[in-house]
Amino acid sequence: MSRKKAFLFIVLLGLVSLFADVTYEGARSIIGPFMKTLGASAAVLGFAVGLGELTGYAFRLISGILSDKTRKYWLFTILGYTINLFAVPALALAGNWQAALVLIIAERFGKALRTPARDVLLSFASEEVGMGKGFGIHEALDQIGAILGPLALTFALAFGKSYRFCFFILLIPALVAMVLLLTARITFPAPQEMKKKKDNPVDRNLGKTYWFYLTIVSMVAFAFADFPIIAYHMKSFEVAKDFFVPATYSLAMAVDAVAALVFGHLFDKKGFVALAYAVLLSSFFPVLSFSNSFPLIFAGVILWGIGMGAQESIMRAVVAKIVPAEKRGFAYGMFFTVYGVFWFSGSWIMGTLYDINRFYLILFSFVIQFAAALLLLRMKRYEW
Repeated sequence: MSRKKAFLFIVLLGLVSLFADVTYEGARSIIGPFMKTLGASAAVLGFAVGLGELTGYAFRLISGILSDKTRKYWLFTILGYTINLFAVPALALAGNWQAALVLIIAERFGKALRTPARDVLLSFASEEVGMGKGFGIHEALDQIGAILGPLALTFALAFGKSYRFCFFILLIPALVAMVLLLTARITFPAPQEMKKKKDNPVDRNLGKTYWFYLTIVSMVAFAFADFPIIAYHMKSFEVAKDFFVPATYSLAMAVDAVAALVFGHLFDKKGFVALAYAVLLSSFFPVLSFSNSFPLIFAGVILWGIGMGAQESIMRAVVAKIVPAEKRGFAYGMFFTVYGVFWFSGSWIMGTLYDINRFYLILFSFVIQFAAALLLLRMKRYEW
């Protein structure tokens, strides 16, 4: 398969992710207040979102194994996107918080079903153009959708539209995403043909290379403070007016998109060193983001965005580099499941540390991320 066709396939999947992110990231930006209008308590909301995320990560291991066993990567991808996307506009019809809860979990389940298989398909084409570049382009397009979705609903609400109307109009990008996905399926029925004939990953099995790498990824996920904690800090210390919080998040998503492209390119040239540099840079964000100065917090969020861009692009690209094609579904499923568990537990611990003394959170986050960057430098001997 030519490099041009492989690039076209990557862009098509990236556009699918763009419109998919407009749909479900838009929904995530208003699900909290919508659940409140349905009579849900904060505890119910926390349970709903937490259970949804747990489902979204934990089931990826099962879907990854099944996609490897059956080799029906397109089936899992299309079915997953269908559930993932159409659960969102269905929220417009939810008459109570119980129904909304089911749809929230369904949306995350759909994402869990399609993500490992989708990334395997993406890895086939990325072998032709460069793993870092391929996954970087995909992440950049994905994050454009993550910016546009919440912004679109911000304008809708500003013009007096209801939450139900917002969910309903998200049917439009959902349909566009599905049309693009089916176009990709028809145009490229067998993406595995794009992969280069020689398949020489660093480790033919999920041996010590993969598990050592997964240990490092777990450390990063464990110590990477999520943006809601930063936003909570900004509100607690009143370092800026409320509307600066979503604006700051939009900046982070923009940095994420650019970082994915830049470090994706560096990854193809320098290997693990590029990922080590990205993690090293982002390790300093808690020092800045949990200060009392908005300019410093702003700078910290830029570093946070760099870290997110690396995690969502290069970290996935590494899996495709060190795992043979026939095992990638399982490898991605395990990767996302472990990542999700450590992200969840780390967020809980850091929230607790913040309540005790934010200095403890800063120290916890910085030390573990810095150590992870040093361990990544040790993986230079596995270069390809």
